[in-house]
Order: sequence, then C-alpha cells, then structure tokens
Amino acid sequence: MSEDHFHVHGPHEHEAEHRALHDPFAGRVAVMTAIFATIGSLFGYMGGATQNDALLFKNEAAIRRTEASDQWNFYQAKSSKQNLAELGATVTTGDQQARYLKEVDRYKGEKEAIMPEARKLEEQSKAAELQSEASMHVHHRWAQATTLIQIAIALAAITILTRNKGLQAVAYVTAGGAIIIGALAFAHI
Repeated sequence: MSEDHFHVHGPHEHEAEHRALHDPFAGRVAVMTAIFATIGSLFGYMGGATQNDALLFKNEAAIRRTEASDQWNFYQAKSSKQNLAELGATVTTGDQQARYLKEVDRYKGEKEAIMPEARKLEEQSKAAELQSEASMHVHHRWAQATTLIQIAIALAAITILTRNKGLQAVAYVTAGGAIIIGALAFAHI
C-alpha cells in the first residue's frame, strides 16, 4: 500500500491561498485585526477585573453597614436600659436609688464607647461605597473600549471582503477611539 495521499484543491481554495500569499492589502488588514483582537482581549480582562473590584467594594460596604447597624442596635439597647435605670432612680430612694444611679452612669459610659465605633463603621461603609462607584465607572470605560474594538474588528473583516479603503479608515479610527477610551480607563478618568 502506498502512503501517498491524493488531495484535490478546489478553485476557491487556490484563489484564497493565492490572495493570502500575494495580496498585501488583505494581509495588512488581517494583521491589524489580530492586533485589535489582542487589544480587545486586554480590555475585556481589565473590564472584568474592575467589575470584580466594584463588587468586592460593594460587599465591603454592606458588611460595614451591617456592623454599624449592629453597633447602633447595641447603643439603642443601652439607651433603653439607661432609661429604665433612670425611671428606677426616680421612683426609689436610699440604697436602691443609688444603685440605679450607678447603672445610669455605667450605661452612659458604655454608650459613649459604642457611638464612635458605630460612626467609624458608617464612614468605612461610605468609603467602600465610593470606591465601588469609582471602580464601576472605570469598568464602564473598559466596556466601552471593548465594544469599540469589537466594532473595529467587524469593520476590518468587512474591509477584507469588500476591499473598501474608506471602510478600512473607519475601522482604524474606531480602533483609535477604543484605544483612547482604554487609556482613559487605565488612567481612572
């Protein structure tokens, strides 16, 4: 048996090979399309990364907000106990009244310790919320850049088929816009 294989090329395959080897226009546009695709991959990765950052900051804000709420609930419980102790001090006399007044002072002190912690947690929540919003803004920039570069890739593919130099220019300008928006995203603008 012979190990030689017989392979027949159709006329369209021969023409495609000939164009690929001998058509500099199609080759240049194909190279630019590959570059656009690489840039688009980077933009897509950065868009996903900034979206994840935004979600992490949003989660951090929710955690801090819950902790602050817990502290305010604790503060409210101490206030209720203080109010009951004050009521007890007004309706009693002697040693019992002194004991209630000590409780009032103790609850006041405990509340004073709780309040700054609750406020600090609220501020941390607000800061994380702002970081989330900033990351989401950058994510939108990356998404815009990714969309434009994908449009440029589609235009470049059509350019190869139509051999329209005007469409080639539009593809390159669109890719340039994508790169500018990507640079703005990189600069967090």
